Amino acid sequence: MNTAQLLRAAWRILSDACNLATMSVAAVLGRLRNPHQVIVRKPDQGIALGPRVVLFLHWDRGGRVREALFDYIGQLAASGRSVVFVTNAGELDPIAEVRLLALCAGILVRRNIGYDFGGWRDAIETLDLPQAGTEEIIIANDSIFGPVRPIDSMLLRLDYDEADVWGLTESWQRRYHLQSYFVAFGPRAIRSPAFRSFWSGVIPAPSKAYVIGKYEVGLTQAMIRGGLRVAALWSYEALTRQITRDQLAPYLDIEPGGRADPHDLTRWLHILRLRDAIARRRPLNPTSDLWRHLLLSGYPFIKRELLRDNPTKVEDIGDWADLLRDELGADPAPILADLRMMLRGAAP
Repeated sequence: MNTAQLLRAAWRILSDACNLATMSVAAVLGRLRNPHQVIVRKPDQGIALGPRVVLFLHWDRGGRVREALFDYIGQLAASGRSVVFVTNAGELDPIAEVRLLALCAGILVRRNIGYDFGGWRDAIETLDLPQAGTEEIIIANDSIFGPVRPIDSMLLRLDYDEADVWGLTESWQRRYHLQSYFVAFGPRAIRSPAFRSFWSGVIPAPSKAYVIGKYEVGLTQAMIRGGLRVAALWSYEALTRQITRDQLAPYLDIEPGGRADPHDLTRWLHILRLRDAIARRRPLNPTSDLWRHLLLSGYPFIKRELLRDNPTKVEDIGDWADLLRDELGADPAPILADLRMMLRGAAP
């Protein structure tokens, strides 16, 4: 082993030790914090819930609510579901509150303790879910842009005869799991010991890495260990099959003396990278790496992190607005407005 290999090995050992220490400290601190952080409940006379409930988790530094979220929440409510808006902001813009109360069964305002899973646990216990007549509980959050198309057909696909727990997308990164920005639990799931045990065990740990590893990945694994069937509406296998069928030739058509379109080149490079990852059995993140295939398959969202930060350096995201406008007939203007707000620091 040469010097460079020894240094890399030493760095991995040090990094693993630091991560383990961080997770251990987060676990200790999380157990010292009170998981119940709700400070305001609206309406004052109480929150009445129907048989199908959505716990919609929100956070914004100033308590603002993005315009597109009213559309998303409105469509969830129009499907016959009782939406409870749970904000971790500690406050809520008064105008937004009035608009939300016209759409939602209720609002819970809580301190930003425990990230999304802390908020969902707090809401489940505050609302005493599942109640006697509860048939479905959906956890959702505002980490997406959209919907860029109506979600009614998506919601109709939640078939609890086929699976007990549904996500929109699934990932094999770290370990198999449904991605937690939208997970729906059917009648069998919400009354299972696995459901109760998982949520009662969620602690408000002050570490995003802890929450992702322990709860986003752990939720699906806990449901599987509890004997529940889990599935994704846009399965990983179906999406990766599309990659292997992609034709590269159209992206290399260059007229004599001309230049390739930059978007075509980045698309070509992206497909090559995806095919290489699939061949090497390296797991992809569907909501970033496969964003285009998702949208063209009827998926209604784009991840906020992808457009704001593009942390995994997805090559072909630059023409997302063109794809919405030209291929889906959707208006990218609301997303562009939200992005401008973020870049100005008006939103997280």
